[in-house]
Amino acid sequence: MKMPKVIKLKPSQLLVLTFMTGITLGTCLLKLPISTTEGISWVDALFVSASAMTVTGLSTVDPSTAFTMFGQAVIALLIQVGGLGIMSFAVLIYMMLGRKVGMKDRLIMQQALNQTNIGGVIRLVKYMFIFAFAIELAAMIFLAFVWVPEFGWVKGLFYSLFHAISAFNNAGFGLFSDNLIGYVGNPIINIVISFLFIVGGIGFTVLVDMWQKKKFRKFSLHTKIMLIATLVLNLVSMLVLFVLEYGNPGTLGSLSLGDKLWASWFQAASPRTAGFNTLDMGAMHEASLFYIIILMFIGAGSASTGGGIKLTTALVILLATVTFLKGRKEINIGRRSLDSGYIIRSLSITIVAILFVISAIFLMTITEDESFLEILFEVVSAFGTVGLSMGVTASFSSLGKLILVFIMFLGKLGPLTLIYSLATPAAKSTYRYPNEDILTG
Repeated sequence: MKMPKVIKLKPSQLLVLTFMTGITLGTCLLKLPISTTEGISWVDALFVSASAMTVTGLSTVDPSTAFTMFGQAVIALLIQVGGLGIMSFAVLIYMMLGRKVGMKDRLIMQQALNQTNIGGVIRLVKYMFIFAFAIELAAMIFLAFVWVPEFGWVKGLFYSLFHAISAFNNAGFGLFSDNLIGYVGNPIINIVISFLFIVGGIGFTVLVDMWQKKKFRKFSLHTKIMLIATLVLNLVSMLVLFVLEYGNPGTLGSLSLGDKLWASWFQAASPRTAGFNTLDMGAMHEASLFYIIILMFIGAGSASTGGGIKLTTALVILLATVTFLKGRKEINIGRRSLDSGYIIRSLSITIVAILFVISAIFLMTITEDESFLEILFEVVSAFGTVGLSMGVTASFSSLGKLILVFIMFLGKLGPLTLIYSLATPAAKSTYRYPNEDILTG
């Protein structure tokens, strides 16, 4: 008897498959009568499940009213699994059972965590769970000081845990109809929530490096770049939004100076894939919205819970441009030079991302009746797995929602991972063609 042929999948294909499986299971759980207050459509269940698994935060229904506490717990579970990765939990189970993690599983983890080499991947997973659960637990305790007195022990602790998970994993799901607008001037909410999504967004590689080496001068180049760039970008963004929105009565205009500063800080850090908002996004000036779109497209750090093209990718492209304009051939930063392969990879990620985003915007301008800026904002928010919205997500057609589901999926896995999963391995060439110049610019 002939044995059936075993289908061998590449690590990138297995990664795509596991996320698709998680989204499907989440859709079925959210469609259960026990999960919703009045029932939701299959498309809306799929959208919310995909948004939670990809830690985006966009929603076609109001999570605070459409779902029961069970349904909200399902969303929190999907966020946690999606943020840390399905394969990370599989590796954790392997370690708990005392089983050895095979080479194929390590390759998948390398792909999922966006690591340049396979060494140290399992150690990174161990630290990842320790950091995640410890930080979320501490954050829940601090948030409980606000929400337990307001809602009681059960609901207050649940809200605290839900928002701690959502913030650390950069999901942006909130259990209030206006997200966190009602807490625009609350110091605890502003400090704890922004701390969570900044720490979750700089990447576990950075956290492990800081934990092990302690001193800044001993940190790796990647860690130094992420820490400095994150601080500078957040402070500059805070200043930009403070100036642009200062007199806007729909956002900062009606707030006290202290609340203006809190709101500016929070809204400056949030677009880097967090998705929480303490200001009404639909009331912002177009200049502010466009600036936020740029931040959402850039995204968080590599090996983090966030999406986007990643901050280091944007920095490599910027440095490559500056290097070219100065007439140099090598990118030098921090007394180190970057290999040309990183430049090609960064350009590839950015170009592929732009092509997918442009295609989605083009399709949705055909299928939807919303303005171009609103569609642009929602699509980039989906790609960056941010979750910020101008309030039009629920009004999209079923086709428009499915397009956003694909873009969220793309943004979480990364454009190159998705393409690698579909591409056929090319045969290695044993010859080279002669060089010839072409005109550019």
